[in-house]
Amino acid sequence: MLSEKQINRIKKIKSCLHLINFGELEKWDQIVKSFHNFDVYYLADYVKAFKIHKDGEPLLFYYEDKNIKAMNVVMKRDIANDKRFIGKIAPNVFYDIMTPYGYGGFLIEGHITEESLKELDNEYSSLCLKEGIISEFVRFHPVLKNSEDVKGIYDISILGKTITMQLSSRDLILSNLTSEKRKRIRKAKNSGIEIYWGRNTELIGEFIRIYNSTMDYTKAKDYYYFTKDFFNSILHDLKYHSSIFYAMDDKERIVAMAIFLYANGQINCFLSASDKELDELALTNLIMYEVACWGSENGYKTLHMGGGVGGKEDGVYSFKKAFNKNSETNFLIGKKIFNEEKYRELVEIRGVEDDFDEETPFFPIYRSYT
Repeated sequence: MLSEKQINRIKKIKSCLHLINFGELEKWDQIVKSFHNFDVYYLADYVKAFKIHKDGEPLLFYYEDKNIKAMNVVMKRDIANDKRFIGKIAPNVFYDIMTPYGYGGFLIEGHITEESLKELDNEYSSLCLKEGIISEFVRFHPVLKNSEDVKGIYDISILGKTITMQLSSRDLILSNLTSEKRKRIRKAKNSGIEIYWGRNTELIGEFIRIYNSTMDYTKAKDYYYFTKDFFNSILHDLKYHSSIFYAMDDKERIVAMAIFLYANGQINCFLSASDKELDELALTNLIMYEVACWGSENGYKTLHMGGGVGGKEDGVYSFKKAFNKNSETNFLIGKKIFNEEKYRELVEIRGVEDDFDEETPFFPIYRSYT
């Protein structure tokens, strides 16, 4: 028979999964910042902006047992609000979850064992079922490489490559640039261009103007047009983790701008834009270089630039690759179905549509579009 002391010890080490709602902001960030490798994408004030953008309801899952602690930040979406299901299923019944815009996925610390991962998976899946969550789509963090710890929990695949600049020194930043990129940066500097940074109201307004013009030029999807409230949230609520860097020509005109997010030794290129009529020198090159140097001087370790559109090695990827010809980071995604029966029911509802393709690689299938 177990002693009272042994019973109490078992109670203390019993695994436990907590669901933190968005109203518990202080608790949320306390949990996030207790992880040694957290990034800005996990912070409450980051996901707040995407709640404003109507991406869903932010949630934080926090797990702890005798061996590990783990957290995952997601956006919970009511499937009934998807235009393809309006009037076909009841609201507030079926949900799915996904990584907030950018990167995320479970962060796990401690002595990771097969037993702990199995218990985490069991409790996580049970809670998601209880919450009416049908499936989850994850965009794992390329720099943190957190997909490696959850291979047995998700169906994981590589979507493409991304580019990460190493910032340990200015010399390393320069040596990793291609010769053509160094030439472009020197040309921009010699033309009298200066790089500044800030986040005041006037800058936000100017960024929105140039950004929307860039989206028009590239014929971007509606999703990538953000409101003023969204930008105010990113730049005011995240005031210790965000800045606008911008290029000004010798006529004091702003010709290119980019928002960078940073936390815990990591910088992320968030959104960028340039005035197509004035930016003859492709000044995003100089902005990126100067931000990398700024990061190096201020103790940051990496600048993650992302990859090509949809993970492809396209022109966008080539532009970024030239900033670090030695970059080896990959973009991995994860898929998980919690309720197979309901998942199939949702796919069957879409199946009556003439242009619906059940063989699509899109996940979840029931949200696919043509």
